[in-house]
Amino acid sequence: ITAVKEDIEGGSTLTDALKKHPKVFDELFVNLVAAGESGGILEVILQRLSAYMEKALKLKSKVKGAMTYPISVLVIAVGVVAVLLLKVIPVFQKMFEGMGSALPGPTQFLVDASNFTQDYFLIIAGILVAVVFAFKRFYATERGTLLIDDLILKSPVFGPLMKKVAVSKFSRTLSTMMSSGVPIMEGLGIVSKTAGNKLIENALIKTRQSISEGKTIAEPLSETDIFPPMVVQMIAVGEATGALDTMLSKIADFYDDEVDAAVNAMTALLEPFMMVFLGGVCGGMIIAMYLPIFQMAAAAG
Repeated sequence: ITAVKEDIEGGSTLTDALKKHPKVFDELFVNLVAAGESGGILEVILQRLSAYMEKALKLKSKVKGAMTYPISVLVIAVGVVAVLLLKVIPVFQKMFEGMGSALPGPTQFLVDASNFTQDYFLIIAGILVAVVFAFKRFYATERGTLLIDDLILKSPVFGPLMKKVAVSKFSRTLSTMMSSGVPIMEGLGIVSKTAGNKLIENALIKTRQSISEGKTIAEPLSETDIFPPMVVQMIAVGEATGALDTMLSKIADFYDDEVDAAVNAMTALLEPFMMVFLGGVCGGMIIAMYLPIFQMAAAAG
């Protein structure tokens, strides 16, 4: 902000000053400020930007919240299993060695798994790090981004949610830009860059090309599997009536509520599943370790 202030004092426009800090002020922000400066409505534009960013942040926090729960449960499960294999099972193993009888199958499996983990712990950790590194490198490529983004949209649980998020984000961003006086072609170019998914970005780039050839927005959008028929029809009505920005805003509001409902439904669905998973893994390991003791008790009885 201090650097922007100094540039403006030196004669730069607010737009030019903001352009020097792309990591703080993205292309959408800068273009809307430019439209506000050229139209003499900078105050109105900044108010719209503020409202847009608040709603975008709220939408992002909903999605992050939906993904935090299953990831945290998986991390806890991995941590508990690692502690059992490295610390708890070796104690039981020493106790079982003095029994002089064959261990039950589940118990023997856990003992073998514990020995393997202790012997090759560094190798296992190295493989996991290499897999994560390889995944990031693959995702950074054009082919990797397309493949993984396609799998995300087609996944049974997260796919429908991510499509709703994409529709909401597209509608809100384009509506804000159009109502602020940014030309639709320029707006679509910026929206495609901020889509967050390569398939959606390609669909919007194709839409932009089709518009330059004289087609409507609704036509190319209807050819994708991302935008539902209702959204396409509402956009078509908005184009026909000259109120596209208003219609896009209504679509965004509707899909914000849809995302909220989808997140709540997904959390309600995942919660019992993850609890059963965590309980099954940890409980199964504990029962397997106590099987020899149960057998001894039964033999003594």
